[in-house]
Amino acid sequence: MRIHVQNPPNDPHFEITKAQWNAALARHPDMGPMAVSFARDDEGFAGAIGEAEVLLTWTRQLRARFPKGALPGLAPRLKVIATTSAGLDPAAPFDWLPAEVALLNNRGTHGDKAGEFGIMAILMLHTRMPAFVEQQRREEWKPIFTSTLEGRRVLIIGLGALGGGIARRARAFGMRVIGVRNGAAPHPDCDETHPAEALDSLLPGADFLVLACPLTERTRNILSRERIALLPPGARLVNMARGPVWDQEAVLDALDAGHLEGCVTDVTVPEPPPPGHRIWKTPGMIVTPHISADDLVRYNDRTLDILMENLRALREGQPLPNRVDPARGY
Repeated sequence: MRIHVQNPPNDPHFEITKAQWNAALARHPDMGPMAVSFARDDEGFAGAIGEAEVLLTWTRQLRARFPKGALPGLAPRLKVIATTSAGLDPAAPFDWLPAEVALLNNRGTHGDKAGEFGIMAILMLHTRMPAFVEQQRREEWKPIFTSTLEGRRVLIIGLGALGGGIARRARAFGMRVIGVRNGAAPHPDCDETHPAEALDSLLPGADFLVLACPLTERTRNILSRERIALLPPGARLVNMARGPVWDQEAVLDALDAGHLEGCVTDVTVPEPPPPGHRIWKTPGMIVTPHISADDLVRYNDRTLDILMENLRALREGQPLPNRVDPARGY
């Protein structure tokens, strides 16, 4: 099998290397030798894609590499496109993807790191850390006392790897965990699960709301201005999904008005926000630069393990665990 790894042109932290590839083969000796090439530029891509059966690349490159109608002609042997991201919204709509080419996401890579980030954000908000940061800037010493998380209700929208990782850690702190997903199938780390249609009835009881869902047409603006108003006064919010899943201006208005106690967001609209944007200085808001789920040490190794698991399934004629349904977008 011929594999091509197309790295982004400038990403010193997460470029997949030949040494990492060889280590992955050592962990999966049954996959045997493979012909693999690596590139980070257009010339390297052009030289490899015509013979590649499997392409591993970054999601944001897909639509530029494969404009509508380019496949299968550009890559007649291509069977699998594997991406290094869980969310594939930058590649939508998927009108460029032939039905015979399997598109894989990187679901399963992010859960542990996202879970740690999510519970950190919840703890920061519960401890009133944004208020302490603002007091420090004013050189003000003013105690604010809080309780433990036990018994607090956290509502998590999206129960994939991100939301599931957060749910597991929230349960460990004694929180009441309510999950929202497509359907109402139970989740092992949630006390309750509900379909998305029940969201409006759940928001008034949420001490914390965590957004961890993929961006699709169904989830775009799922946290609207009207739904923000349904949250109880003093609720706290964490966004680890995508910027367009919420009404960002409405969130900032709710923070300014005191309806929301605080917010930690790892995503923004636009991304990054321009200098002078109100999100930088809104009281109660903490912004991180889209780093919540990326494990600097283990990300590439896990990415390659997931690819091997899917290629093994392909070889054995089994369903590919990470195959994306273009109609759903994940």
